[in-house]
Amino acid sequence: MTTGVAVERMRVRIAVAGLVQGVGFRPFVYATATELHLTGSVRNDSTGVLIEVEGDPARINAFVHRLRAQPPPLAIVESVHVTPRPLRGGTGFHIGDSLRSAGRTLASPDVATCRECLADMADPANRRYRHPFVSCTNCGPRFTIITGLPYDRSNTTMAGFAMCADCRAEYTDPADRRFHAQPIACPDCGPRLELILRAGTTVCGDDAALRETRQLLTAGAILAIKGLGGYHLVCDASNEQAVAELRRRKRRGDKPFAVMVADITAARSIVDVSADEAALLSNPARPIVLLPAERTGPAVAPSVAPGSPDLGVLLPYTPLHTLLFGLPGDAPSPPALVMTSGNLSGEPIIADDAAAADLLAPVVDGWLRHDRRIQVPCDDSVSRVVDGEPLPIRRSRGYAPLPIALPLVVGPTLAVGADLKNTCCTGEGRYAWLSQHIGDMDDLRSLDTLSGTAAALAVLTGVRPGRLVSDGHPGYRSTGWARRNQGDRELTSVQHHHAHICSVMAENGVDDARPVIGIAFDGTGFGTDGAVWGGEVLIAGYRDFSRFAHLGYVPLPGGDAAVERPYRMALSHLRAAGVPWNPDLACVAQCPPAERATLAAQLGSGYGCVPTSSMGRLFDAVSALAGVRQVAAYEAQAAIELEGLARTTVIGPDHPAAYRFRLTEGVTNGASVLLAEPAGVIRAVAADTLAGVPPAEISARFHAGVVALVVDLAVRAGAALDLRTVALSGGVFQNALVLGGACQALRRAGFTVLRHRRVPPNDGGLALGQLAAGARRMI
Repeated sequence: MTTGVAVERMRVRIAVAGLVQGVGFRPFVYATATELHLTGSVRNDSTGVLIEVEGDPARINAFVHRLRAQPPPLAIVESVHVTPRPLRGGTGFHIGDSLRSAGRTLASPDVATCRECLADMADPANRRYRHPFVSCTNCGPRFTIITGLPYDRSNTTMAGFAMCADCRAEYTDPADRRFHAQPIACPDCGPRLELILRAGTTVCGDDAALRETRQLLTAGAILAIKGLGGYHLVCDASNEQAVAELRRRKRRGDKPFAVMVADITAARSIVDVSADEAALLSNPARPIVLLPAERTGPAVAPSVAPGSPDLGVLLPYTPLHTLLFGLPGDAPSPPALVMTSGNLSGEPIIADDAAAADLLAPVVDGWLRHDRRIQVPCDDSVSRVVDGEPLPIRRSRGYAPLPIALPLVVGPTLAVGADLKNTCCTGEGRYAWLSQHIGDMDDLRSLDTLSGTAAALAVLTGVRPGRLVSDGHPGYRSTGWARRNQGDRELTSVQHHHAHICSVMAENGVDDARPVIGIAFDGTGFGTDGAVWGGEVLIAGYRDFSRFAHLGYVPLPGGDAAVERPYRMALSHLRAAGVPWNPDLACVAQCPPAERATLAAQLGSGYGCVPTSSMGRLFDAVSALAGVRQVAAYEAQAAIELEGLARTTVIGPDHPAAYRFRLTEGVTNGASVLLAEPAGVIRAVAADTLAGVPPAEISARFHAGVVALVVDLAVRAGAALDLRTVALSGGVFQNALVLGGACQALRRAGFTVLRHRRVPPNDGGLALGQLAAGARRMI
């Protein structure tokens, strides 16, 4: 009889995939293996991290457990594959050179400066005292400096900065926090700042340039400051003259500016900040967070966010930003800074030094810049908290290029997004990579940025798209870009609102074994019948959809003119509802007589009008009717200001005062549909306005009515088709009152609710839905 012999030693190879490069994973592996007395090595390759360890089996099991359960804070471990290897012996554990191989790993987004690095920068005894580029394994630039994978210094824009002896010693010391930190730098080895003034003066040296910058901002100057992903336009947020001048030079209209403050305490001095919002403000992504501007004081000038119920606030996310507010002993600097994208309104953020010098010359008094090249332009992310959870408004710096796990397998595909808030999305297998925010597709720079972004995603992901997906609108510039770049690849289109619903399904990991009740409310989307859709209930899977219900059609007079002048939509809705154009209504009074006559002729004949079911345009109409906003200087201004008023009055969807939409059976384009008729709501709003009901109460009643409509439509669809999952998407669901109220009411009615938490509900998330829908059709 043979007795078993205990295995005293074993060797395994471990392949770890996920976000494991540039996040301190190799130092973590080194420290863990050393602690457990295991020998072997770790190295990066194009698929992730490769580890070989040899030693006691129990210690190896403990090692593998820690890889899975206790990785570094910034790491995302997707898989750990362990295979036996022959014993080799050896002593010690070391970090090997990176390997190039087939496959892919995940590139890290840029990460806000960690506490330890901020402490180094503020310590006079530390060699990185006042260094504007201090970073370590746990923080600093990643995505915006990567030129290729694997993530090594040679594949970043730090490659041109030779490490000094001290930095080299830290970089190669496994016990150091900067061990294999690719952006490692210090005052001796760069990068370096310079301040260039329009008068021709150049101030060199980090301290001197920053000191002069703080003085200029305090004196009211407008400066272009180069950050992680591009240039910002910056001025003192408390200086009304400077803010108004920046608004004039940038041709910003009334669109709000974001404001950077030094810390949470400073934020609470100008806005209300809940615990959930504080957590979002201070997380490593450091997005701009939309916060109720109810406590705005002298630190914020009126021109920062005129008429807006919210103020976009962000905290410093680079050492340079922290130094703009100064360290102890520095002369006082502005407590709040306007921090807005360095571009002209609607265009992509400027990241190139030469372009900044040229294009921003009419806007700024000087440029504070550094000599580290930005490889990938990346604008700030914008988010808010709704119903206790984050809701992205713009997903960019700090989040891109983190992948999104898909509930279906896709072939190598590129989706090109929409024409507003454009992002593109590439995918293969069960992963999708949604790009950073690009901008509106209004000019050549935007289209060039789309080309560059698609190329950068291909480098970072290894996906070579064999298929393209675009919006169904034949006139979209993004669709034209796809046609011009199609080559011999297959190109398919996806209807706009179907893509919205597929986006929220994909984000939530929902397969399409059963369809969902998709409610897509937004401003504009090209419908399959040639109308402008925007108030849709779709019964949808990834492959196809049917239209179950929609907001009743009204004429959209003059296309973009109706978007820019909400009073035109108000008059269109009044005419459709049979309400006379009473000059006591602000929307009628604000329409010039000649335009009113032309509009009446248009609506009477149908010339220059297209039918629309847009919920976004209904918000515009109600805003104008209630006397809130007649002319919009930026997208959704009328709806945003209407939402702000509604916050002051609490009316639930079941309240008797809530406006009600009448549901009727109808036929659209030859198909039976349920119609949500807005005429009754319009008549009620007009009557209340003429009766002197305050706009805030009208707004609250309207918001409650929209929430009630969402529930009524879901109940009708659920009963007719035996469905209990509702997916909410589209720009209207950026509205916290509509989204939060709808989620709560639908859950009370017994529905499972799919909402956005990782990608925007607006067109910035559309490319993800295009990818999922297009991929399913191509199978």
